[in-house]
Parts: sequence; structure tokens; C-alpha cells
Amino acid sequence: RSIPRSPQDLVNHNCVNLRLPTSGALYAWEFAENGREFSVRVDGQLTLNNIGPAIDAALDGVGFTYAPKDLIGRYVESGQLREVLTDWCPTFQGYHLYYPSRRNPSPAFAAFVEAFKQRSR
Repeated sequence: RSIPRSPQDLVNHNCVNLRLPTSGALYAWEFAENGREFSVRVDGQLTLNNIGPAIDAALDGVGFTYAPKDLIGRYVESGQLREVLTDWCPTFQGYHLYYPSRRNPSPAFAAFVEAFKQRSR
């Protein structure tokens, strides 16, 4: 099969879907073009509720999967997976954490925030 050249080409390919645990809806794959973000719903023979098995499915040749680069980097470097549609991938701006500033955070929450700050540096 050919490699998709645009997100719209994914309709001609088998894709591994992810089911969102909170709503039960299927995750729409996110893309960007010229600063405009948009989503594409894909079809495939396999729907999972966890990214780990979705990556395993891609490794097994089941179909395309949508995964964060930090989770697939080693497979791309080893040649087991190949990135496609890289020009269409939105840039990850980082994590954001919102919490009430007027309340004193619990020691556990304060430790979590500090650990998260250290990890993202």
C-alpha cells in the first residue's frame, strides 16, 4: 500500500483506533496545517483503549497508529516503525496544570507539582 500524503488519505488505510476511557468515543487524530488545527476520524479493524497495545499493533503490521513521538522514538530509530505525515503533526506545547491558587495545596499535591516541574526540564 502507498504511504498517506495527507491526513485525508488515511481513509484508504487500516488505522488502529483508540477509545477514550471517559466518554467512550473514538479519538479523532489531530493534525495542523499553516497554524490551523483539525481532526480526522479514521477507520480500521482494531479499536483499543490504551496506547501501548496500539503501538504493539503497529509493530505487528496491523495498521497505522497515532502515538506521541516520545513513545515510539526507539522503534523509529531501530527501523521497526516509520513516521508518516510528519509535516502535518501539531507541535506539543507541553503539559498544563490548573489548580486553585487560593487554597493551600496538600503536601502530596505540592510534591507532585515539584516532581512534574523537574521531569519536564
